[in-house]
Amino acid sequence: MDWLINLFTNTESVAHIAILYAIVIAVGVLLGKIKVGGISLGVTFVLFAGIVAGHIGQTAPLNILTFLQDFGLILFVFMIGLQVGPGFFASFRKGGITLNVLACAAILLNIGVMFACYFIFFDTSDPKNLPMMVGTLYGAVTNTPGLGAATEALDSVFPKGQAPQIASGYACAYPLGVLGIIGATILLRYICHISLDKEEEVLNKDSEEDAHVKPHNMHLRVTNSYLAGRSIKQIHDFLNRDFVCSRVLHDGHVSIPNGQTTLELGDIVFIVCAEADAEAIKAFIGPEEQVEWEKQDQPMVSKRIVVTRPSINGKTLGQMHFSTVYGVNVTRVTRQGMDLFANPHLALQVGDRVMVVGPENLVNRVSSVLGNSIKRLDSPNIATIFIGIIVGILFGSLPFAVPGMPMPLKLGIAGGPLVIAILIGRYGYKVHLVTYTTTSANTMLREIGLVLFLASVGIKAGEGFLDTVVRGDGLKYVYTGFLITVIPILIVGTIARLKYKFNYFTIMGMIAGTYTDPPALAYANQSCSKEAPAVGYSTVYPLSMFLRIFTAQLIILLCCGI
Repeated sequence: MDWLINLFTNTESVAHIAILYAIVIAVGVLLGKIKVGGISLGVTFVLFAGIVAGHIGQTAPLNILTFLQDFGLILFVFMIGLQVGPGFFASFRKGGITLNVLACAAILLNIGVMFACYFIFFDTSDPKNLPMMVGTLYGAVTNTPGLGAATEALDSVFPKGQAPQIASGYACAYPLGVLGIIGATILLRYICHISLDKEEEVLNKDSEEDAHVKPHNMHLRVTNSYLAGRSIKQIHDFLNRDFVCSRVLHDGHVSIPNGQTTLELGDIVFIVCAEADAEAIKAFIGPEEQVEWEKQDQPMVSKRIVVTRPSINGKTLGQMHFSTVYGVNVTRVTRQGMDLFANPHLALQVGDRVMVVGPENLVNRVSSVLGNSIKRLDSPNIATIFIGIIVGILFGSLPFAVPGMPMPLKLGIAGGPLVIAILIGRYGYKVHLVTYTTTSANTMLREIGLVLFLASVGIKAGEGFLDTVVRGDGLKYVYTGFLITVIPILIVGTIARLKYKFNYFTIMGMIAGTYTDPPALAYANQSCSKEAPAVGYSTVYPLSMFLRIFTAQLIILLCCGI
């Protein structure tokens, strides 16, 4: 039995460290699946499991804990950056600007309420109280990367080994943070006298997809005498609207047209265009007809081809010259589950599914050009991930002198990799970096980084956690965290509804995205049969995540020096 006792008491052994992390993570993940009232704390329960382990003396050498904590944080924020990067800048378009401004206002209000609680309820002469309130802030807004950024920044402000364990404040505020976000959105409904049924009716009237990118298919008979003898390119230039003509029925024979193909009266054409342009194109060419394509001059197929060849990444459909060079037509592109019209200016990305129409032998030729190797997609691009991490750490280590700050500002190992990952996710193809990872691969790497970080923080904070909660200011962290959670939601949510007239379900998604809180998004999705909550969430999530991490370091470096 000595070997078993030694396994749990020799904190220096690799076996002890490995089994400690395995137990903490497994127990935390399993407990996190338990739902109370349909709500669970999710993977964050790993933090509480780590606190319990640390409290009963199950720990590891400090340098090992710190390494695993920091490496887990780097991996977590980098994979988040890769995930949000492609849509980060697009989120500022159209109504997204207003939603992101409201999200920024909520973030600033969170910080403002935190400082108000600090000056009202805490002893400001104690240099450890403000850092603990920062931990409470990030528990209240359920943002773990912000906790990691603040924890890292504290090590540069406090002498080695003297930084407060702000994870205690985070742990105290987190449970009510999850409940407070959902509760505040429900309260908002009554404050603004919102009827869920009426909100659903409004969504039913509005198209959920952008009519300028949603593809529309139709068979049209050419009845406009002006078009007789005109080429498809001439018609396209005259209309000044993008469309793809993938097949032409002329004198009983079906052929694949190109830009030089001429049309005659009575021809039937198969047109794919943006939904918003459909009526104009129909009015110009002729009425719709029901057609069965027979008597094809050569066997033709429609095939979805997956872009897996890295050299295609970033090339536009116009640059590929599918019609003139390969003799086929591309009618639409499916990206992340959404169909996009095949606009010539649309840049292809690895992972896109391209609908190609044409003779079977030519479609197969295009298939070899684009790759169409599912096996290649299943392999994550490890080199890109670690190249990005290297650049991110270097960028995060650059000092930026800011007047009034006791030391230069650094984005650190949280902010640096996040910024670089966002840029690589959006522009990586320009430097021939393939950033595509399957959703499952991204989630796996992100979750591994998160549980390593949470387990390490919990184990380190466990020793003094009971004193903080029972004999210290634990109760204050609970109720001040609740105020930090609720007050900004009620203010910003009311403004979003009464001033900007946003749909309630969009507001629910916007709030969940601002607080980067998946349980709140899950609740919003359960309340609505449409995609409005997910749209609101995804619109503000990238900028919110960046600001949560950046402001965490800014508050520590500007206000918490001793």
